[in-house]
Amino acid sequence: MGSIDSNVPGSDECERSLALAETARSRLRASGLPPTPRNYELWYTYAQQSNRALNRDIDALVAAGSALAESDLETLYETHFGAGRMLGRMQAIGSGLNGRLGDVVGIISAALGSTSAYGDSLDIAARKLAASDDRAAVLAAVKALAAATLEMREQGLGLKARLEGATREIAELQQGLQAIRIESRRDSLTELGNRKHFDETLIEAVQAARDLGEPLSLLMIDIDHFKSFNDTYGHATGDQVLRLVAMSLRQNLKGQDVAARFGGEEFAILLPNTALDAALTVADQLRRTVMARELKKKSTGEMIGRITISVGVASLLAYDTRETLLERADTYLYAAKRSGRNRVVGAEQFRDYAAKVA
Repeated sequence: MGSIDSNVPGSDECERSLALAETARSRLRASGLPPTPRNYELWYTYAQQSNRALNRDIDALVAAGSALAESDLETLYETHFGAGRMLGRMQAIGSGLNGRLGDVVGIISAALGSTSAYGDSLDIAARKLAASDDRAAVLAAVKALAAATLEMREQGLGLKARLEGATREIAELQQGLQAIRIESRRDSLTELGNRKHFDETLIEAVQAARDLGEPLSLLMIDIDHFKSFNDTYGHATGDQVLRLVAMSLRQNLKGQDVAARFGGEEFAILLPNTALDAALTVADQLRRTVMARELKKKSTGEMIGRITISVGVASLLAYDTRETLLERADTYLYAAKRSGRNRVVGAEQFRDYAAKVA
């Protein structure tokens, strides 16, 4: 490849872009993560220093001392790029809907105009027929009326076809909006609901429990030793672990139960109309299901053992807000981790734990 001529307009920008690209590639090589378009865009933007919030979040993860995982980059991408792209798609669909609705209004106006013109033709023909006994004049009036009727029919068929086409396009655009709505509430790695979906559902669930006088329980779940596991076996295997846990959660839930990826290796489950004892049973069944699965490294077929989870379980109390319910479940999860991991902690187990550490 020849050198870049600095006298060529735009050559400085080219050199800068190449330098940024090389920095992004270097970061990708150092991280050991695959050079996917998403990962490349993240590191290119980081090198560009055009998104301060992104740089701050990456620097914080690096400062924590753990290698960046694929799941970390996915979260960063969704946080800093996903919303903007989704907004662009929604704006494009909104413009399409406005255009099609404008077409419908135009079609209706044209139909009204055609109807009015046809009415005028009928009026003229009726007056001519009433005013004349001449056979030729009557025949001419009838021919004019037949021609107007035929024209009206053809215009009606044309307007009908246009209206059907616009209606189909509106239906497709509405499906696109629905797909975006679903996508915006889903975690792409695990196919569970994302944090946004969980937060919105928690608000609705607490309100419904209050209105119906029904119990509500919340499970906070964390994969034990995930960071060290991820560093030891690689990011692809770490992603496999996240998917495995997500699949185990889905298989053990039913009805109105809602599972979501809360963030990183942490998950949350809402159990509507479920009291604490039943929620503890569900949590322990989840724990046993995950522990029973033996993990195999896809790239080599190597059996690398089992994984475990810790679970905190809280049920809605009379004085609870969604924040206090979440805080209590998180406190119980912390106690489960501190007391040995691979266990379920609710209010009673937490009292025992607190008494031991007091």
